[in-house]
Amino acid sequence: MKDNRYLILLFILSISTNLINSQPDSLFLNPVEKEDQGWTLNEEIGLYVNQVSFTNWNAGGANSISAIFNGKAEANFKNDKFFWNSSLLLRYGINKQEDEAFRKTDDAISIISNVGFQSRPDSNWFYSIRFSFNTQFANGFNDPDEDPISRFMAPGYLFLGAGFEYGKAIEKLSLYVSPFTMKNTFVLDENLANSGAFGVNPAIYDMEGNLLNKGDRVRTELGILITNQYKEEIMENIKVNSLLRLYTDYLNSFGNIDLEWEVNFDFKVNKYISAMFGSHLRYDDDIKTEIVRNEITNEDIVVEGPRLQWKQLLGIGVVIDLDEFVSNNKSTN
Repeated sequence: MKDNRYLILLFILSISTNLINSQPDSLFLNPVEKEDQGWTLNEEIGLYVNQVSFTNWNAGGANSISAIFNGKAEANFKNDKFFWNSSLLLRYGINKQEDEAFRKTDDAISIISNVGFQSRPDSNWFYSIRFSFNTQFANGFNDPDEDPISRFMAPGYLFLGAGFEYGKAIEKLSLYVSPFTMKNTFVLDENLANSGAFGVNPAIYDMEGNLLNKGDRVRTELGILITNQYKEEIMENIKVNSLLRLYTDYLNSFGNIDLEWEVNFDFKVNKYISAMFGSHLRYDDDIKTEIVRNEITNEDIVVEGPRLQWKQLLGIGVVIDLDEFVSNNKSTN
């Protein structure tokens, strides 16, 4: 089995080298002329609201209202040999049903930055370094009366790697392949770390339940990362943003692939009103659904392994392009 893994690794490295050194024509990819674009900036804030209300409704139902705050900032630079794309996404959602406490429906902090340098003037391939970081603002619960199952920086995910990236119009469509990417999983909450949440090594207890060694706060992996991003206005006033990430670890369970695929559609009604539909698929091999600890050996027994996670978002609300809003105010003054 180990021999097979080494063969797969050598195959991937050889393919990576061939792709970098190949002429674009041999890859059926024709280079296009590149123009100095300089910096492009985009900043948006939005508030999406959903509401359901019943009055003397004979079929029954519970009144509810939910809201999602969305903040996004992008800074992209490009010239004929170099690009640098960075983005910040902040999102937080709540839901309130009658006679129930507020519940969190969405929570995300995401930072992505990647830098690329063109390998040759006649190529659309770039040597690239990519960084990404993800965590959340507030505690997450399965049940409000129980302990939280997640917190700020529990988990937190950091990816840092080097590879190569292809893109004729790299701000719209890109494919990034990194044979060497470090993934750090942070679990900075002591209780969650001791329980072995999100794949970190759990705490060790003696036969009487006394703590011998605390759980790890950080899990480090080294593996292969493949990322594909597509951003485009597919129809008038309809934009799509798709980000697919595939990762497998050399050191632990090589061949088991972590998947993250987020697709968001923005439907612009007018200058300020917009609708949003989003889908987020996730499969993380490190997150086990149910684990039972053997009281004699203190070993964790996986009762149920990882499962495919799916989240959907739908809302209509107000979205403001801050750059356009500020420039309009200056022009009117």
